[in-house]
Amino acid sequence: MADVKIRMRPNGPFVVEGPFELTDSEGNKFIIPADKPAIALCRCGESSRRPFCDGAHKGCGFDSDEKAPVVTE
Repeated sequence: MADVKIRMRPNGPFVVEGPFELTDSEGNKFIIPADKPAIALCRCGESSRRPFCDGAHKGCGFDSDEKAPVVTE
């Protein structure tokens, strides 16, 4: 899974890139097309396609843009 990259979009979804498997709470796999370079996972909870993002965050007032701490040596 070293090739997986997860990015946070400001006030939006988690964008997951690279080969990964997504399962529900019972271990059932979500079907993700192999030719899809990235998927967006809902963070706001308002998507009608959960766990995938459908853009609902744009109209529900979702506000989240956490920043990682800056590490200096």
